[in-house]
Amino acid sequence: MTTPLDRQELVTRLEPFGQQHLLAFWDELTESGREQLAGQIAAIDLPLIDSLVQGKVDQPDWAELSRRAMPPPAVRLAQRGQELGSEARQRGIEALEAGKVGVLITAGGQGTRLGFDLPKSLYAIGPLSSASLLQIHIEKIRALARRYDVAVPLYLMTSPATHDDTVRFLEENGRFGLDEADLFVFCQGTMPAVDIETGKLLLAEKDRLFLSPDGHGGTVAALQSSGALQDMKTRGIEQLFYLQVDNPIVPMGDSELLGHHLAAESELTSLVIAKQQPQEKLGNFAMIDDRLHVIEYSDMPDDVAEQRNPGGDLKFWAGSIAVHVFERTLLERKSSLPFHVAQKKVSYLDVSGKQVEPSEPNALKFERFIFDLLPEARRPIVVEYAEQDCFAPLKNAAGAEKDTAEYVQQMMFAQHGRWLEAAGARVAEGVNVEISPLFALDAEEVAERIEPGREFDKSQYLQP
Repeated sequence: MTTPLDRQELVTRLEPFGQQHLLAFWDELTESGREQLAGQIAAIDLPLIDSLVQGKVDQPDWAELSRRAMPPPAVRLAQRGQELGSEARQRGIEALEAGKVGVLITAGGQGTRLGFDLPKSLYAIGPLSSASLLQIHIEKIRALARRYDVAVPLYLMTSPATHDDTVRFLEENGRFGLDEADLFVFCQGTMPAVDIETGKLLLAEKDRLFLSPDGHGGTVAALQSSGALQDMKTRGIEQLFYLQVDNPIVPMGDSELLGHHLAAESELTSLVIAKQQPQEKLGNFAMIDDRLHVIEYSDMPDDVAEQRNPGGDLKFWAGSIAVHVFERTLLERKSSLPFHVAQKKVSYLDVSGKQVEPSEPNALKFERFIFDLLPEARRPIVVEYAEQDCFAPLKNAAGAEKDTAEYVQQMMFAQHGRWLEAAGARVAEGVNVEISPLFALDAEEVAERIEPGREFDKSQYLQP
């Protein structure tokens, strides 16, 4: 698509949707500024934006749907220690050894909420090592590849805000040892924001619209447009282990999870944790009309969330932590996902050219959510893991109750301490040990590397 640089051409494009205000500062712009603004305008799907603003896009009545929902098909934690778990692990190992598994990580977020000016993936979360989130995940992938003597490719999705910094960081650090052929970095799409009252698109600068990433659900479209899906097909990758970059304790490429997924012939399997409270801030997995959905905690009425089974446990117990296994063919079949509309605070340029910092939500933003892929999946299941083994996301600045850097680091220490104790080691009170994935990927490898009876009387980082 050629970018129109003639002002009248742009007016003709914008006028039917009442968006010609975007050219208010056209005469003040440099040639490069005009090129940037015209390119952004050309890339916008104005009919789609108009439909979203007008509410013409279907928005589910989650309250009504919740009342006829049922719990999802599941493998519960209690089942996993039995013969079923052993069989699943063997099946997962076979898929890994055959080189049919890749890893997909979304890393489009900035560290703004953490008081960190770079992409969140670059945050030094290692409590003793100062390893970044991205380094930890890459080292897990390398450890997985070493264990099964096979290449495990990483498909890393950035956003326009994080792409350049992420690529530079990887290059400066030699991709943390990951072979260049096993790293595919691609960028997700963006969406503009509109004023709540008027539906007008917002300018961030005189030559630039306010644009933000189109959400983790943008992964589906970006995989196709970037060529990542074709790369997977060429390499023979059939299953993708999906996670978000902010969670460093995810059991990367876990063979049992993969095995349950394959045994069920599922196109999408989700790793879940059991909710402890009805209003806990986790999405709820539920079956509606024989299709799997995630109902946001804010969309599920309290009386539904509080329903319990005869044994006293929550009816809707399966909490989403954004860890999934996708069959590649599902991603090939579904080219894009629907948009959701949210009210947000967005700084913008007013008609006089003054920067406005709103104190209340002033804009509508449009995002796609990866869990909208669930209803499209055939034979979906969820598999329960203990929270302490899989979920410690870095989301909040110091001082918050949970999901701060300190909280995540304590979860990492606790996990690694359990691995050591299970191997017969003794960790003195007050001593913390961090384990590099390249030293041991999980409890099984710790048991192979640590002699029973070994004592840890000072805090240390175990690395190769």
